[in-house]
Amino acid sequence: MATSDAPTPRPQPSDELPPRRRILVLAICCMSLLIVSLDVTALNVALPSLQRELDADISGLQWTVDIYTVVIASFLMLSGSTADRIGRRKVFQTGLVVFVTGSVLCALAPSLGWLVAFRAAQAVGGSMLNPVAMSIITNTFRDPKELARAIGVWGGVVGISMAVGPVVGGALVQSFGWRAIFWINLPIGLAALFLTMRFVPESRAPRPRRLDPVGQLLVIVVLGGLTFGIIEGGKEGWTSPLLVAPVALAVAALVALLVYEPRRAQPLLEVRFFRSAPFSGAFGIAIAAFAGLGGFLFLNTIYLQDDRHLSALDAGLHLLPMAAVTLFFSPLSGYLVGHIGPRVPLLLAGTAITASGILLTRLHPHTSLPLLFAAYALFGIGFGLVNAPLTNTAVTGMPRSQAGVAAGIASTGRQMGSALGVAVVGTALGAGSQTAGWWIIAACGLLVLAMGALTTGRWARGTADRAAEALPEESVPIAQQRPGA
Repeated sequence: MATSDAPTPRPQPSDELPPRRRILVLAICCMSLLIVSLDVTALNVALPSLQRELDADISGLQWTVDIYTVVIASFLMLSGSTADRIGRRKVFQTGLVVFVTGSVLCALAPSLGWLVAFRAAQAVGGSMLNPVAMSIITNTFRDPKELARAIGVWGGVVGISMAVGPVVGGALVQSFGWRAIFWINLPIGLAALFLTMRFVPESRAPRPRRLDPVGQLLVIVVLGGLTFGIIEGGKEGWTSPLLVAPVALAVAALVALLVYEPRRAQPLLEVRFFRSAPFSGAFGIAIAAFAGLGGFLFLNTIYLQDDRHLSALDAGLHLLPMAAVTLFFSPLSGYLVGHIGPRVPLLLAGTAITASGILLTRLHPHTSLPLLFAAYALFGIGFGLVNAPLTNTAVTGMPRSQAGVAAGIASTGRQMGSALGVAVVGTALGAGSQTAGWWIIAACGLLVLAMGALTTGRWARGTADRAAEALPEESVPIAQQRPGA
């Protein structure tokens, strides 16, 4: 690597980058994905420790996790479209700075209220990383086969980071306390920032979109209202005004969004993407799969540390079967998608998650370890298989000039699912029904299975072709571009 006083290399157009440079760009983007995803899963293991130190109830723990994913989901599409407009590297660098700063503030938070506020600030930076990184990758790997492999690596890192998060989090909490989960972001984030400045080329869409403040506000109301209603209203009962009113507001905002956005020449939410059954399926499967993951980690954190009385480190180690099989099946899923398509990985993923949820309904404080580890391994298989087909389906077939928007929509589904999974399962747990939470996870697996079967067949591919024809003529879908185009 060049010394720090060497001149910064002149940014090259993405399609001129040599192979090693393209791989380096992919690695840098995966670094950002790593810290954003680790923050979602690693903190789950720290929840009991955080609960004791900050005197938090179940609702407070839900907000600590969900404020992060709700804010990220709310601003993902804005970040993606902004990056397409003013420069992807510029927005990516800004996101790293905001994310690292928010992480430091979280590590210094004196109370639960401040921690939730700083998590929101951290999430604003996080929203600028993942969709923009995917857009950078899409515009760096011009050959469709290379792009498919890069997306497979990306999807694998999603699964890997989600899987190892509880183990890393448990080790940090056991050794240094829960604040170390945020301190670890500082060196990784600064390294990613330095490497981005030196090696990632700038790129932007040739026809960037205008800002859509009305659409952005409606997205925030949809996600915030739904999450607030489930977390806060769920404590008072499913017919509580505190639940009904925010959820009704969220539904009204969703209807307004679907009416308003198609009338804009350059909408924040490109509704035409959803005419493609594979794209719509990827969005819905992302919600279901990540709702299952969010609920799985939240419930298991409470179960392992409160019911089985394990330390944070031991709880993380007990989740190793899930982590290990996810590490294996995530890259395997990318390979399968590249060779046989997304259908088989999605069907297997839905089946495995469903089976895991059903096994977990039998848990009690003295459940045998073989049964527990079998359930964890099944969930790891399902989650490891689901990421690569989601990412591939969401991005391929969409215009390269709108890659940031498409990636942002897909990532929004992931964050929405994670937030809703924690909200719904946590509410069930607060009502005294842990078993209901496991059945919710099984239902998430069934949804993945059903949507995977419905949106990957011949009929679905036909809707994708028709959706591509409805897009602007100057926007060539990624899957149709020739190498070097």
